[in-house]
Formats: sequence, C-alpha cells, structure tokens
Amino acid sequence: MGLRAVVFDYGMVLTGPPDQDAHAALVLMSGLPLDRFESLYWADRHAYDEGALNGVTFWQKIAGAAGFALSPEKVAELNHWDARMWGTVNPGMVAWQQALHERGLLTGILSNMGDAVHEALSQAHDWIQRFDVRVWSYQLHMAKPDPAIYLHLLKQLGTRPEETLFIDDKLINIEVAWSLGMKAIEFSTVDRLRADLVAAGLDAELPLPV
Repeated sequence: MGLRAVVFDYGMVLTGPPDQDAHAALVLMSGLPLDRFESLYWADRHAYDEGALNGVTFWQKIAGAAGFALSPEKVAELNHWDARMWGTVNPGMVAWQQALHERGLLTGILSNMGDAVHEALSQAHDWIQRFDVRVWSYQLHMAKPDPAIYLHLLKQLGTRPEETLFIDDKLINIEVAWSLGMKAIEFSTVDRLRADLVAAGLDAELPLPV
C-alpha cells in the first residue's frame, strides 16, 4: 500500500534554527544569566506544550522562580519574542509541502506548541493553512512523544500508519512513529532528507525536496 500522507513537525523542520536576536531579547528581558534562563525556559516547556500552562502562566512561573517583575505588557512582549524565535521559515520544506499537495498527497502538521506561540505564528504565516490537518498539542492536552497524539493525527487524516510518513527532528518522536507502524525520517537538513527519501525508496512515490 502506497503513501497517502506526509506529516511535518513544525519547529526545526518547517522552520529553521531559532532566531538568535529574538532569543537574546528574551534573555535580556529576564535579566538572568544565559544558563539560568535556559534552565527555567525548558523546565516547564512540555507543560506549556500540553496546555497545562498557557502563554501567561508559563512566564509567570519563570518570573516567580527568577524573581523578576511581570506586568501584562511584559508578558505580551515575552510572548512576541518567543513566537518570533520559532518563526524562521525553512523555505525548502514549505515549498516541498506545496509540491506534495500538487501530487495529490495529504499533508499535515503534528507539533508540540503552546497557545500564544501558535496564535502568533498562525497570524504571521498564511502557508500554515495549506496543510490538510494541523494538530497542535496544547489544544489536545497531550504532546509528543505520547502515542495518543499520533493516533489522533491518523484519525484526522483518515490514513493507516503504513500510508503515512512522519518527519521530525527529534529521534524519540520518530521512534514512537515507528512503533505505531508509520514510516518516519529524522530531519536535519533538506539535503539529508532528500538522500534519506531516496535510500528508503520513497522517491518512487514522492517528489523530492529541492
């Protein structure tokens, strides 16, 4: 049975590396040393992605732990820079989605993402709406690598695991896809993805990214 759908992670797949100017702005606003900021930023990021925290309470927890003042205006600015940090587009992958669509394949996004980041990026990038299915973790209160979110994705697509190719930059997320019977490739660069698709024999079924 051939492929019917290709699903993309968002961050570091459809987008490039984090915007360093935006990252620097976040660190500066926190007033924290870099390593302390990173520790606090990532400590509750999964809870934010799962919807247990939102774009206000996520920063409230960081501010409480770090001891800096947090006004509504500062929360809005932090959320602005946070979204911008993850908004650097990977044009080769966005173009490939369009090529897949034109070939008649379904396309989807399966992303761990918090509410404020999702809202900002959806407003900034109209190409997100071109995907047939868009699964955002915070809306479901579950996140990768929970197998349940993959099963939700497949139900929304209406495809079987073996008919679905998943692309993510984290190996743990790829391994869960494999365990469910999906085809999956760990992403690093467009060139590497193209080589991996050829090695897997999928170039017979898919246009290759360029």
